[in-house]
Amino acid sequence: MTGLVRTGKPAEASVGTVRIGGLGSVPLARCNLAWAIAGCLCGVSIAPAAVAQSQAVSASTTEQATDDKPATTAQASTPGKFLGPPSQYRPDRFAGKAGRYYKVVWGIDALSVKWTESGQMIRFSWRVLDPDKAQVLNDKKVDPSLIDPQAGVSLVVPVVDKVGQLRQSQPPEAGRSYWMAFSNKGRHVKRGDRVNVVIGAFRAENLVVD
Repeated sequence: MTGLVRTGKPAEASVGTVRIGGLGSVPLARCNLAWAIAGCLCGVSIAPAAVAQSQAVSASTTEQATDDKPATTAQASTPGKFLGPPSQYRPDRFAGKAGRYYKVVWGIDALSVKWTESGQMIRFSWRVLDPDKAQVLNDKKVDPSLIDPQAGVSLVVPVVDKVGQLRQSQPPEAGRSYWMAFSNKGRHVKRGDRVNVVIGAFRAENLVVD
């Protein structure tokens, strides 16, 4: 490039020069322009490295966020659960056909067999709905028995001095519950066993001992 010299102005050399890299000697008047050019040249060489570094940092941040995400999701998907107190609800074992059978044929419901007196006695109880149909269960002339096929035993109602049989034998009344106790000496009948109660013509099968 050819420089133009205007007449009537002092020579540039009298102002002084500065040597800048590959630009050679540059008059002081042009130093600002020279530094600007040098900055641009340096920026060209630095920019790619800066961009590459920025991309690397961005990729690293994304990777870390991706690694942390499953743990956060897993933690959020398994919140603490409050179980609360154990339920006291117990299903009615005679809610189906068996329940209807005892109500219609024998006039009773709420049949129950319980392990009592540390297992020495088995208590059978029921509630009367129809006194006429339920009379046989309170008939003291009939000897009841409790049969445990699993244990291979048949229990009877014991007779106690001055008391008689451990059973209620008064005439049944609607809405009242009655019971009888079978001797389980030796504790042959266990909780969870399924037993049959036979009282004359009455027969209740597959009752669970509680």
